[in-house]
Formats: sequence, C-alpha cells, structure tokens
Amino acid sequence: MVTVGFHASHEQISPGQLLQDVQHAERAGFDAAMCSDHFEPWSARQGHSGFAWSWLGAALATTNLRFGVVTAPGQRYHPAIIAQASATLASMFPGRFWFAPGSGENMNEHITGDGWPAKDVRQRRLEECVDVIRRLHRGGEVTHRGLVTVEEARIWDVPETPPPLIAPAVSVDTARRAAAWADGLVTVNQPAATLKEMLAAYRDNGGTGKAFLQVHLSWAGSEDEAVAVALDQWRTNTYPPPIPWDLPTAGHFDAVGEHVTAEQVRTTVNVSASLDRHVEWLGGYADLGFDELYLHFVGQEQAPFIDTFAAEVLPQLRAPGSSTPAVPQFAAAGAEPASDVTA
Repeated sequence: MVTVGFHASHEQISPGQLLQDVQHAERAGFDAAMCSDHFEPWSARQGHSGFAWSWLGAALATTNLRFGVVTAPGQRYHPAIIAQASATLASMFPGRFWFAPGSGENMNEHITGDGWPAKDVRQRRLEECVDVIRRLHRGGEVTHRGLVTVEEARIWDVPETPPPLIAPAVSVDTARRAAAWADGLVTVNQPAATLKEMLAAYRDNGGTGKAFLQVHLSWAGSEDEAVAVALDQWRTNTYPPPIPWDLPTAGHFDAVGEHVTAEQVRTTVNVSASLDRHVEWLGGYADLGFDELYLHFVGQEQAPFIDTFAAEVLPQLRAPGSSTPAVPQFAAAGAEPASDVTA
C-alpha cells in the first residue's frame, strides 16, 4: 500500500501557516510529509521562504509524522553543519527524519558571493559532502580537503541510527550515479517512460531503499480555477534544466515565465477539477514502483485541498487493489520540470 504524504512548500506559504497546514494534514490522515529548503522563492507571486531547518524542529515536535527535506550542502551550507543539523533531528526524533542532499540551484546558493560551478563540479562537490556527512554521522573526527574543506570536525551528539540520505534526481543519469551512495531515490512527476527509466537506472546499478515521488497538482471546484491556480503559482517551474539550476533570483524566474501558457503548465502540474482523474494519476505513479507519493497542491490555500483529498482521494489509493494504471497527462511531454528536487 502506497504511503501518501503532504509536501510543505516553503516558497509559497509563511512558516507559521505552513506549520498549521502540516498539522492539519496529519489530522486529516496524511501519512508523512516532506518540505523544500529555499532561500528564495521561484516567483514574487509565491512570496515566502522560511528557514526549513528551524521549521522542521517545530513540525516534528508538534506532529507524529515522518519528515524529509531536500537540501543542498556544499555552498550555502557547509556539509558539517548539515551533518550536525540532521544528526540533531534524528537524535530527537528517531526514525522520523530523512534528508535528500542535492547539488543545488543558483537561486539559493548565489547569496554566498561565490561563483556558481558547472554541473559536473557541483555533482563531485555533492559526493564529497555526502562522504563527509556519513563519516560525521558515524562519530569520527573528519578532516577533508577537496571541493569542500573540513578541519577536525566531530559531532558529539550522534544519533543511534543515522538519518537516511535519499538521492534527489530529475534525470536518469543522476539517478544512475546516485545508486552508489544513496539510501533511496526521490524525484518529481515526469513522463511515465522517463520515470520508469529512472527507477530502472537506480535499481539496476545497485540502488537500494524506497522510491519517493513529489507530485505537483492543482485541483479546484472548476477546471478554469484549477488552471488559474497552477498558472499563477507554478508557471515559473515549467522549464527543463539547466534553466532552474542557473537563474539567480525570483525576478529572473518571473521574467522567463511571463508568457507561459496553461498548456505549458500542464506539462509539469497534474491539473484537473476531477478527483477521479487525480486518483488515476496517483494510482499510475504507484504502479510504476513508487513507494511514497508526496502531494504538492501548488496553490497557497491548503485547507480545501487537504480536507478534500483526505476524504475522497487517499482512501481510494489505500484500498486493496485500488491502484488504477494511468498514463500521466504529460506522458508525451518533453519537459523535465523544475522543483525542489535539485539534481
């Protein structure tokens, strides 16, 4: 039976409201949650960007949900700090926290004033960070000199069980490469053939653990309203890499998204006023082999989505034999959507 989680979008909702939303999601019946970790929103229309690590402490303390976060060690964050932060959460909330270290996006990392490296350099830097974090989680003293530098670092409060490091990927090549180090895989809704190939690349190269999927969706009382929500909030997330990796500010994203159409948004967001259609799409993802689905309603008012999907969609996904094979609406599209999955 597939796990159905709630995605908490820090770029779109203020931290206090988002905390209430995730508490609401737990009461309504969602199984788990994950969140983004941004310094800058994708658009001025989104207008928020709370600090994920502070928020995670509050969210874990005030719910019983399991949480994950997609983050980017190496530039804005030193890997030893991510190791310490994740170890602290894992120590306080055993078995309830995972994180997905990615290679990052310029919109969040440019604030350091350092140059934005090429993708291959960022990938190597990420792999160094993963090695540093794992060594620190084992309790050793770490010195490392490479694309990142660590001098005589040690974490004094090491969790009994280190948090899983889940690989974020939006490409088959990244999924294949991550199989060497990851405890699982997380990606975003894409064409069914791409998702199948990505899962196969990860598994065939020795990748273990669960497969998570973040699903961008828009639902409302009418089709026109569902389209309007998606176009307003997620139009800047319709472009394939390297655009979402390399643009530096929300202003740049708003500029490139100015003329995006509703049909283009539908290539990255499941848009429908029909709950049955959303059930079909989500059931299709589960049939592809994803163990956990994290639903991201791309609007800013989460309560109607939470209540309606908890009552009408989640029970159908959880019923034995309920998964209905379906081709996602963008199965023929070529876009690799921008998202909080960053590698």
